[in-house]
Amino acid sequence: MSAPTAVLFDVPGPKARVRHGALGVVAVIVVAALLAFIVVRLAATGQFDAAVWEWILYENIQLALLDGLLNTLRAFALGAVLALVFGAVFALGRLSDHAWLRGVSTAVVEFFRAIPLVVLMFIFYFGMPSVGVTVSTFTAVVAGLTLYNGSVLAEIFRSGVQAVPRGQSEAAYALGMRKSGVMRFVLLPQAVRSMLPTIVSQLVVLLKDSALGFLILYPELLYQARLLGSSGQLGRPLLPVAFVVALVYITLCLLLAALASYLERRSRRSPVAAPVLADDGA
Repeated sequence: MSAPTAVLFDVPGPKARVRHGALGVVAVIVVAALLAFIVVRLAATGQFDAAVWEWILYENIQLALLDGLLNTLRAFALGAVLALVFGAVFALGRLSDHAWLRGVSTAVVEFFRAIPLVVLMFIFYFGMPSVGVTVSTFTAVVAGLTLYNGSVLAEIFRSGVQAVPRGQSEAAYALGMRKSGVMRFVLLPQAVRSMLPTIVSQLVVLLKDSALGFLILYPELLYQARLLGSSGQLGRPLLPVAFVVALVYITLCLLLAALASYLERRSRRSPVAAPVLADDGA
């Protein structure tokens, strides 16, 4: 890793290190001052008072938040599985030897990558009834998550396969293997290991994208938060509810991010190699 870094960036000298250190200290001071200002303003407006947080002690509110969390996880789980399948299928289509299949797969991937996710959800939920097809909010959310994130995953899969050194596939072909066998036994085992951290990172994006379902009234976590935060009976605790929901999303994303970091460390410790094929192709 040191050689490419040395080519792209000059090693900082003593003055540059002092300058970078000073900029780092300034940045830390600015961030700390901003956080202190926010905390002071929250305290001054009574956002830390016990009365503002009493709503979280009610069992029905806890159940409502739990129901919203479960709906979020349902949409995420099904959307993630379908997006992975969608991405794998169209990545293989883009890697096909048939020009017409590559063209169709490329058109589908680029089309759904270009459409904002919220627009896809609106099309499925509000647009489909105009052609006689009515779908639930859950179906609309999952369909949008699948098509948009699946298109992104298709590019991840395609680039991962193409990143495998060409000598691996050339050696496999020299041994008489067909393309399907080369893909299954040579390219994919090496590509999947390197793609896993990126795939999990995209799943983090998919999890956060599921929050857009509240715009079509899907009862996920953010939808429940909006109802609770605007409730007059609870004193409209918008900020406390937002803090709780943000903490839940942060926890879920950190768990997925930790998984991505673990997979990346594991892939670095145990790199995939095909020494026999590499030697034959040399």
